[in-house]
Amino acid sequence: MLVAACFAYQRLGASWGYFALFFFAPDLAMLGYTAGKNVGAWCYNAAHTYLGLALLAAIAYATEQSGGLAGAVIWTAHIGFDRLLGYGLKYSTGFKDTHLHRV
Repeated sequence: MLVAACFAYQRLGASWGYFALFFFAPDLAMLGYTAGKNVGAWCYNAAHTYLGLALLAAIAYATEQSGGLAGAVIWTAHIGFDRLLGYGLKYSTGFKDTHLHRV
């Protein structure tokens, strides 16, 4: 997904500076862990599933907003990068417990 998203981003012709700036933005969801494990896992998982970015991409495409489409592709790249590193969706038992394995 990371490689495919990078190719798609290149095809959009969007700024690679924006790509670098926003690539780690979904990780801000980890701030949810300051409210506890359950809230943290929910926030992290909400930012690291494909549903939200699919909705963003659909709305951006329907309204012809290239910035939103670029954002969805950056978000896709981030999730692909996380999965490549072995970071999966979080269980509420702790940050290191994921659907892929224990990190």
